[in-house]
Amino acid sequence: MAERPLSPHLSVYRMHRYTLLTSILNRVTGLALAAGLILLIYWLMAAASGPGAYAQAESVFALWIFKAIFLVLLAVFSYHLCAGVRHLVWDTGSGLERAQSRASAYLVLGASAVLFVGLACWLLIRVLA
Repeated sequence: MAERPLSPHLSVYRMHRYTLLTSILNRVTGLALAAGLILLIYWLMAAASGPGAYAQAESVFALWIFKAIFLVLLAVFSYHLCAGVRHLVWDTGSGLERAQSRASAYLVLGASAVLFVGLACWLLIRVLA
């Protein structure tokens, strides 16, 4: 019986390729957002459990580590949102040529950075006000 060909290992692919890198980054950010849902569920459960539980959740979320986690989740959300819009455009059949794909990869990175900075500034202003 002849050996069946195996799928190439990840080391075969050129990791500097923009489409591969942006695709992997989109999947990783999706996983990070799913993990961040645990914090959202905790906050919602505390809000539903009453003022004492909510006050405890507020004190936990006031720790610097959670502020850093929320900042990372905000950056992850910004990238995942922009990459999702890119995929929606691809679903229409547009932007699939190599040059268009490369341009959209850079556009996703730039737009997500602008969105992140804008959201972070808006949150900072809301917190300080």
